[in-house]
Amino acid sequence: MPIEFSSFPNSWRLPLWWAEIDPSKAGTGVINLSALLVGQMASGSTALPNVPVSPGDPETAIAWFGAGSMLADMFETFFANNTAQELWCLPVSDPSGVAATGTIHVTSPPSQAGTLTLYIAGQQVPVLVGASDTELTVAGNIVTAINAMTSLPVTAALGGTGAQVVDITCKWIGATGNDISMGDTLGGAQAAQARPVGLTLAYSGTLASNLAPPNFGFLSGGTGVPSFTSAIANLGDSLYEYVALPYTDSTSLLAWQTEYGFTSSGRWGWLRQQYGQIYSAYRGQYSSILSWGQTQNGPQTTVMDVEPAVPSTVWEVATAYCAEAAIAFSNDPARPLQTLQLYGVLPAPRSYRFPLTELNVLASNGIATQTVGPNGLMEILRETTTYQLNLYGVPDTAYTDMTTLATLSKLLRNQRQAITTKFPRYKLADDGTLFGPGQAIVTPSIIRAELVSEYAQDEFNGLVEDARVFAKNLIVERDSTNQNRVNVLYPPNLIGQLRIFAVLAQFRLLGAQQTTQPQS
Repeated sequence: MPIEFSSFPNSWRLPLWWAEIDPSKAGTGVINLSALLVGQMASGSTALPNVPVSPGDPETAIAWFGAGSMLADMFETFFANNTAQELWCLPVSDPSGVAATGTIHVTSPPSQAGTLTLYIAGQQVPVLVGASDTELTVAGNIVTAINAMTSLPVTAALGGTGAQVVDITCKWIGATGNDISMGDTLGGAQAAQARPVGLTLAYSGTLASNLAPPNFGFLSGGTGVPSFTSAIANLGDSLYEYVALPYTDSTSLLAWQTEYGFTSSGRWGWLRQQYGQIYSAYRGQYSSILSWGQTQNGPQTTVMDVEPAVPSTVWEVATAYCAEAAIAFSNDPARPLQTLQLYGVLPAPRSYRFPLTELNVLASNGIATQTVGPNGLMEILRETTTYQLNLYGVPDTAYTDMTTLATLSKLLRNQRQAITTKFPRYKLADDGTLFGPGQAIVTPSIIRAELVSEYAQDEFNGLVEDARVFAKNLIVERDSTNQNRVNVLYPPNLIGQLRIFAVLAQFRLLGAQQTTQPQS
């Protein structure tokens, strides 16, 4: 019996023609790499907390998570960058704590009519101003304009220390509300924005003059961070390859990095084999971001720098970063992300951006970096992970860039698909065993040939290089104590990325240094 069937029985005696279908030589691996947005929903929302759901479109996200909620805002930002990815959301409830607050103080009335262009969390809020408006009138119009824009993450009311003061309150409880900015005319003359003549405003939470413009401030006083224990448990074994996580406190990062860790219980561990990456953002001045980055060390985590004067929020930057990475890595996990533009987020004004020298240091200390392109859009500069040290605290570059794990996950999934499809119910024998053709038997040399062939295909697809070196270093052997086990040393050489093009311009001044030609 040289040919073995999986289901057609040898005892069958009825004529004539019977066919068993075997797909083991035909299929190719197709995995749907979905994205996951982690954020707070509004109080009273219809979505179940800590349970992943897929709204499908921004309107449904607003209906489920609440207008102006963090998660609805993240969904809209993701859609602005990537509409092709399967997208899930993990809504969490407010923690115990306090909502962030701030104030806008109208300190003098206008003398001419015009339009005041407010910015709340990077969103424009136009406010009509009349020439005869009082401070109270302007303040009331600001309240009306803010509350009319339900997409804003805040509500407004008159009050505070005077009737001309606008109280701004975050729509949710938590420390993340402290990242909500307030300002006006941030577009400047280039965007035809100017305060109406005579009108002056003062914002709470202003920064030093070298960090942000004077007409720019932040909410403050927000406390509390959600617990993710139940939320992570409810993810189960579903694949979520790209996670946008706007929480960078040590407790939240530890919980998510453990879930996406390399232990047997983590998604990168041998038992679960689910993989995935975490995308976040961190706001601060250069020194504070640098100090924070030096305390991080997650190979599966990337955190993008956000200058103090960036009007958009960290959850919007993290989401846009995640969305662009998701579509790029789904197409080709080995290509660098540099120059990919982040839509739906506003960069810091030109004079308040980190210079290249500081960005270079941040990239060397576990911080992903962004810059601003010639069209004024924020774009990815280097998709650095937070990984910097090995288990002994020695500097290590094994996981410096997100492309490394993205490529490895693709290679391992390709290999798993090939092995499990072609040898699902095979017997295992030593090399040199004489068995008839068609037998469901595999040997180490047959497996080795399959891995070499798979590697050649991966090389053709631009994921790896040096197939000859790989074949030389590949080891496939039958376990010496368990005859049913094969051990493989798999040494892929991941393809590199063109990140630096260095030129030594060694010029000549031939007119001043003419070489004498020998006479014939």
